[in-house]
Amino acid sequence: MPRLEPVRLLTIAGNTHQADYLHHIRHLLDTLRNRGIRLAVERRFASYLTSHGIATAPCESVDEPPADAGAAISIGGDGTFLRTARWIGRLRTPVLGINTGHLGFLSGYDPAETEMLTQMLLDGDAEVESRMALRVDVDEADRNLLPRLPYALNEVAILKEETASMISVNVGLSGNYLADYLADGLLISTPTGSTGYNLSAGGPILFPDLDVICLAPIAPHTLTARPVVASGDSVVRARTTSRSPRYRVSLDGVSFLMPEGSAITVTRADFAPRVIRRRDDSFADTLRHKLLWGMR
Repeated sequence: MPRLEPVRLLTIAGNTHQADYLHHIRHLLDTLRNRGIRLAVERRFASYLTSHGIATAPCESVDEPPADAGAAISIGGDGTFLRTARWIGRLRTPVLGINTGHLGFLSGYDPAETEMLTQMLLDGDAEVESRMALRVDVDEADRNLLPRLPYALNEVAILKEETASMISVNVGLSGNYLADYLADGLLISTPTGSTGYNLSAGGPILFPDLDVICLAPIAPHTLTARPVVASGDSVVRARTTSRSPRYRVSLDGVSFLMPEGSAITVTRADFAPRVIRRRDDSFADTLRHKLLWGMR
């Protein structure tokens, strides 16, 4: 696994619901600046901090992440980490997640660890782990419905509209018919996303270095419908029919509506988001800690 290069320019993004952690964020920014790391703060997050009395100057406020940043920090929960990873996109800037949310599988560091994290970034004393991302495409007639960043690091969720009855999702896998799922929806998840929505839908936990995807129906009408793990190179073609005129597609929580009878295609993205991990971290330790395995 490649090592992190020592960081001199750092991109920072975060969510705008941080009332309980503002003192940690102020301390983090001050420590990074005092140690000589230049900061480029996402403009929306910078405005939020300024409105709460945290000066971001002389940090640069940016709409797009600088291409020459050595790393990015995401401050929030896993949802913020996913948004930051989509924002970084193809730049290959590795992302470190500071958890001010809930479970924090991706945002694995505590906001009180400022000194340790600063030294780790300065020394490059960490590993960089590549993660699979997914890309969604649609037919030409529906192309205007796609979000600007049609990617997912966790999962692509095909969902019924809130008040609709079940949907039927016809799924082909690399040109071969797989199944018609009659259910509340279907999840197409990466190994990173296996501990998210996929887990709550009864899908398997996958180690993040696996090169696979998982298809898991949500509340299927047929009890024999079970999650399927397929190659990471698979091409998933899903055509959805419903009594409702529309259904919903969600990319890590960013959703858009598609007309009934239309199809989406899900493939591996042409870039791999990169996650900063401490050298002594292990996914097995994270699972035991976050899921309270062995607790009595």
